[in-house]
Amino acid sequence: MKSTRDAYGETLVKIGKENRNVVVLDADLSESTRTKLFAREFPDRFFNFGVAEQNMIGTAAGFALSGKIPFASTFAIFASGRAWDQLRVSVSYSNAPVNVVASHGGVSVGEDGYTHHAIEDIALMRVLPNMTVMVPADAVETEKMLWSALEWKKPVYIRTGRQKVPIICDSCDFEIGKANVLRDGGDVAIIATGNMVAEAMKAADMLKEKGISALILNIHTIKPIDSDAIIKAARNTGCIITVEDHSIVGGLGSAVAEATAENYPVHVTRIGVPDVFSESGPGDSLLEKFGMTAGSIAQKCMEVRR
Repeated sequence: MKSTRDAYGETLVKIGKENRNVVVLDADLSESTRTKLFAREFPDRFFNFGVAEQNMIGTAAGFALSGKIPFASTFAIFASGRAWDQLRVSVSYSNAPVNVVASHGGVSVGEDGYTHHAIEDIALMRVLPNMTVMVPADAVETEKMLWSALEWKKPVYIRTGRQKVPIICDSCDFEIGKANVLRDGGDVAIIATGNMVAEAMKAADMLKEKGISALILNIHTIKPIDSDAIIKAARNTGCIITVEDHSIVGGLGSAVAEATAENYPVHVTRIGVPDVFSESGPGDSLLEKFGMTAGSIAQKCMEVRR
């Protein structure tokens, strides 16, 4: 069990040792985002902007356009919300290769409260031209994703989490824009991203006990999304359930629905936060409330199959 934010901090140090052009920026949250590890190792390449996320993103764009490789971090709610204009104009419009790695995404953050729960960030980033949007499922995928982003040379938004999750992608290849089939099945396709991939795997085990075969597709890249893998899953099962620690409006569920509607229409059920604000409470309790646990996912799959 390991959080993706921990994997981010540790991988940053490895990347920093390999490439001296890498610089890291943070907005007074290096303890939480784990950029503190890079700061200790390379203090001359670490920049703390205080509570000034907009300045941080603007400066990151300047670094990128000057030949540096910036990784800018803060909470997902601040990166996507407060600095959206800078991301739109200075980063996306300029096609500046800035790597924004935002932590504390989704309701699994827990007691920090609804003002700190980023449940709209993927939607906000997905709509920006030139922006690549990714969410790792575990620590191993986080490291692979970061090394890939280093060579991608395009604007990137990566969402990490505080919640510790099991390692499930240790034997998976990683390529930006290419989904991974973690389990084959023919009755229903569960398409998940981020911390919900582990819950989807547990749900598949529950369904297997009831004679239902579930295909599990890990969509680590929300944009550009792997439409081919989604269409193949739709053809093989005729039924899709999407699962995300995010609003069902504009995130993974919407992206999957768009892909199927245009290419191979099937029934798509979206599991995530409904069109409401989140609440304050333990992360596990909030996942239960919004039906984002393995048991709820399995139950929804059985209802849809009927």
